[in-house]
Formats: sequence, structure tokens, C-alpha cells
Amino acid sequence: MTSNADNLPSVMNAVEIAQPGGPEVLKLTEQPIPQPGPSDVLIRVAVAGVNRPDILQRKGLYPPPPGASNLPGLEVAGDIVAVGAAVSDWKPGDAVCALLTGGGYAQFACADAGSCLPAPKALSIEEAASLPETFFTVWANVFDDAALQPSEALLVHGGTSGIGVTAIAMAKAMGAKVFATAGSAEKRASSMKLGADAAFHYEDDKWEEEIADLGGADVVLDMTGGDFIPRNLACLNPGGRHVSIAFLRGAEATVNIFAIMQKRLRLSGSTMKARSFEEKARLANGLRDNIWPLIENGAISPVIDGIFPLSQAAAAHARMEAGEHIGKILLKTD
Repeated sequence: MTSNADNLPSVMNAVEIAQPGGPEVLKLTEQPIPQPGPSDVLIRVAVAGVNRPDILQRKGLYPPPPGASNLPGLEVAGDIVAVGAAVSDWKPGDAVCALLTGGGYAQFACADAGSCLPAPKALSIEEAASLPETFFTVWANVFDDAALQPSEALLVHGGTSGIGVTAIAMAKAMGAKVFATAGSAEKRASSMKLGADAAFHYEDDKWEEEIADLGGADVVLDMTGGDFIPRNLACLNPGGRHVSIAFLRGAEATVNIFAIMQKRLRLSGSTMKARSFEEKARLANGLRDNIWPLIENGAISPVIDGIFPLSQAAAAHARMEAGEHIGKILLKTD
């Protein structure tokens, strides 16, 4: 292991899940500093992101993959303080943002070297921390899997969520049209300000009909599941792609298979946490080549809802569960 800090402390502040339950089960504790493996880097965390999978983990519904930290937290930004023996692309002192399999709610965290990206020079460290989870997810599903093209249209539900904000920004920067849904007039307006070409109230509007009248969608990034699936398929154009990444309205849906056949639709889905490190490294390279230049030149800007101290992780989770946030919720370690 190579380090630029001979006097690293042996323990750190970290937030653990005392037991499955509500936000109140998140407790600030003292933990040993993790030790990086041969292909890992150790990051002194400045800021960590809060994401929906953290909520599910806290409730006992989404355990970390084998070998991962039991602490919540899937993305961080900070400085590398040590690297494993097999790491050659990074060195101590490098400012990075990183996708983790867990452990981000802490003052130090380990990340696979291939899951790291340089913290964009155009952004603050807080803004950099807001990138990895949503940018990996949107790139993997909308561009790598569904292959959204500049001449096409994307429908994203929850346009003001972390994923929604990122999907709008990335799709618009890549030249695509974007439709979004939201749960209030204020959030519809926010989606439009963020760049959506049209935004609809997901409960009150017949959005599938309105989107079809506006030319239809070619890709749907769906976090809803349940009864929204057949409505999503109804507004997809021939050759459309439907990608599922969550199921807030239920994990089961009834679809018309003949309609899928008629329009030659493709349905897929994925999670990010359980992907192999090799796959995440490939996605990181795609982001570095295609999206990082757009961040550096200002074509894509992160949107931050609020920043909480690490000790107030419970309040950050409550904010996310209330559903009123616009953009990313973050935790600052100092």
C-alpha cells in the first residue's frame, strides 16, 4: 500500500444502521478506518451522497453485496490518501469522486480504483460528490443499454429526483428531447427549468396520451414500475426501449405482449450496486470520455438540494423520504 499520510488515525466517525427501521436507526459511531485491498484506493471523504438504495438498505430491504461494507453510502468525493499495490492510475493526493458498494457515510472509505473518476475542476467538491451514483446509473441505462440518440426522445419519471435531474441534464446535453413527470406544479416547473421539453403531473395528467401526441418517446427510464409500465409502453415509439431501475409503485405489472411485438419494443432493467468492478470501470471510462467534458465546459451542471452534517444523516434520509427535494442530498463529514 502506498500512502501520503503516515499518521492516519486508526478510527473514524461513521454512520451505521443500528437495526432495520426509520431514519432514527442511523447512528454516528466510531469505526476502524478501512484498509484498501490491492485494487482499491482509500479516500478521505469530504462529502457523501444520499441515494434511494440507502433508504432501502436502512429498512433492511437491500443488503450490501458480499464483501462490501455494511455502512450505507454509495458515492463520495474527496482526496485519495492511500492506494493498493495493484493500483497504477491513481496516487495519493488525487481529488476524486467514486462509486462505492457501501461505506460512504464515513470520514474514510475504500473504492475500487476502476470506479473512481477525477473530481471535475469546474465543480466544487460538494458538486463532485453528487455525480457518481446518478451519473453511472443514467449513463449505463439510458446511453449504454438503451442507446438514446440525439434525434430521439426520453421519458423520465420523477424529473426532480437525483436520477431525474441527471437524466434531463445528460439527455439534453447529448441533443435529445426530454419528457418528465413530477408530483406537483412546482416540480413540473422545476423540471422545465432544468431543461425538460415538457413536464406532466404523474397522477392528474394523461401523460402517455400527451407524450404520444408530442411525437412519443423512444426511451423510458422508469423508477415507478407497477401500473405505470403499460402506460410507459403506450407512449413508446416503434423500436422503443424501456429500462427499469426501480419499482416505487410495485414490482409487478401487467403488459400487452402483442403491443410489445407490434412496436418491436425492448424491455430491460438493472441495478448498479451488484455489477462487477470490471463493468463499473467500463462505465467510468464511458463517462470520462463522453460526459466529463460536458461537465467541464458547463453544458451539464449538478443540482444540489441540501447538505447535512454527517451527524444528521437521519434528517437527510427524512428529507429524501418526504419527497420534496429537488436534486441531490449530501452529507458533509467535517
